[in-house]
Amino acid sequence: MATRPYDDDGAILEAVKIPVKPPRRYQVVLLNDDFTPMDFVVEVLMRFFGMDEAKAVAVMMSVHSQGKGVCGVYSKEVAEMKVMQVNHYSRENQHPLQCQMEIV
Repeated sequence: MATRPYDDDGAILEAVKIPVKPPRRYQVVLLNDDFTPMDFVVEVLMRFFGMDEAKAVAVMMSVHSQGKGVCGVYSKEVAEMKVMQVNHYSRENQHPLQCQMEIV
């Protein structure tokens, strides 16, 4: 007697579909402060987020006028890495610029 791949003592089992949720996404944001020069913020956006100058200036102006600006939306691991890189680079260059991540 040939067996079927899903046989269990002669009973055929049904395949069960388990719903899979997409992974959470996180937005990386820069926070405004009164000390970091605008050109440094533009440099950070171009260097770490691959923005062209026009996009970087627009995000920088959002940071300046609204208190924060979204740099991008990423998986948790990528967002954590970008936050760490930006904060480290800012301290290395003696600027208080703060970068953080938020759940979308």
